[in-house]
Amino acid sequence: LALPAAVLAAADAADLIIHAGDWVAVSVLDDFAQHGEILGVYGNNDGPELRAQLPEIARREIDGMQFAVIHETGDAKGRHKRTDAAFPDADVLVFGHSHVPWDTVTPGGLRLLNPGSPTDRRRQPYCTMMTAVVDHGTLRDVSLVRI
Repeated sequence: LALPAAVLAAADAADLIIHAGDWVAVSVLDDFAQHGEILGVYGNNDGPELRAQLPEIARREIDGMQFAVIHETGDAKGRHKRTDAAFPDADVLVFGHSHVPWDTVTPGGLRLLNPGSPTDRRRQPYCTMMTAVVDHGTLRDVSLVRI
């Protein structure tokens, strides 16, 4: 599986690559690892070898902000309530699964980000990824990037 050049260029430019699962092949994880540090989780389409290398939920403090990463958050209906309850100490939750880009803030103040997918657009008009900057406890310049 070859990753798009735009994805690899963004990975090279990033301080950290966040991936919310469905790597599908260990070679994709290995390829990303050659381009930068990874904070990632396994997805429902990832087999035993990937699950042995990646957690279901990843957490990390990034420049004053608490990040969590998970593959699936369930149906969009009720997502805000569920994620507020499940991630009370996080500032940002990055998730995947649906391939539907998402950027909202829950009533509890949790920023929910789904970058879509750079390789499988499913029912979306474009393949996508997200870029963002964390600067001294502030998330800024969150951009949905068409691939």
